Amino acid sequence: MIRTLLATQVLAVACSAALAQQPSSTTIRDEAAIRAAIASYIEAYNRADAQAVASHWGEASEWRSPSGDTFVGRAAIEKAMAEVFAESKDTKIDVLDPKVRFVTPDVAIEEGSVRVTSPGQPTTESTYIAVHVKQDSAWRLNTVRETEIRETAVAPEALVELAWMVGNWTGEDAESNTETSVKWSKNNAYLMGDFRVSVPGIDDLEGTQFIGWDPGSEVIRSWMFDFDGGYGEGVWTRDGNRWTVDFAQVLPDGRKATCSNIYTLIDTDHYSWQSVDRQVDGEPLEDVEEAVVVRRQASASASEAAQAAATTSE
Repeated sequence: MIRTLLATQVLAVACSAALAQQPSSTTIRDEAAIRAAIASYIEAYNRADAQAVASHWGEASEWRSPSGDTFVGRAAIEKAMAEVFAESKDTKIDVLDPKVRFVTPDVAIEEGSVRVTSPGQPTTESTYIAVHVKQDSAWRLNTVRETEIRETAVAPEALVELAWMVGNWTGEDAESNTETSVKWSKNNAYLMGDFRVSVPGIDDLEGTQFIGWDPGSEVIRSWMFDFDGGYGEGVWTRDGNRWTVDFAQVLPDGRKATCSNIYTLIDTDHYSWQSVDRQVDGEPLEDVEEAVVVRRQASASASEAAQAAATTSE
């Protein structure tokens, strides 16, 4: 039920003018209006407001889920959304490569796919096609059709506990800035993360990390490779909302380093990270102080679109 309902709220997050000719001022205003409606929709969904979400649909609208369930009318869609919000907390979405074209001045069609992430659940994806209709000078959803993208495998149960890591993250302190992007591998066997650490005055540190279930040792294990030639391996243990990674690394110059990296989940959009018990070739180093890492929201572009719409209307 969760995966089938959530793609509807993303609609046309990054609508681009798809007309072959130079767009008219009216088309530009309509595109900005659609973008503003999308931003409002996502905001309503993320605060679990079923009534506000349903207000973006027309009275006689229709939505068909990937499983084939059909909801007709704004009231039915509002009821379905209320059930989703009651069953699921802190679910996030990310729209992938949406494309929009105007069929007539009052009808726009959007096609794309949406990635859904929920705490403790594997990531799911659906493709969708949405028809937007202009009614009383406002753009509203008329029909939405979704098709689930089925995965070839299910993530190991033990690895699902780290599903909250999927997404784009950023952390910043007085000395550095960190960007991380985590996603599932094609068959959900691994979590794959790319990272970049920027420190003023030196080249960026970049690399990638794989996190997977080791069936031989029955532990969660990770492998890290930095683009300067260093590599490392860690073993993960959990205590409530805290994961400790006992990590051993070979540096690019051949020296050996060890540490314990600690990830603490604060909520869906925040976790803290610190590194303690650090050593290089047996020599102790200072601990890295705890820093908060923040999820970069998928709705950011929609918020920018809302601002663009406001500017256009002025």
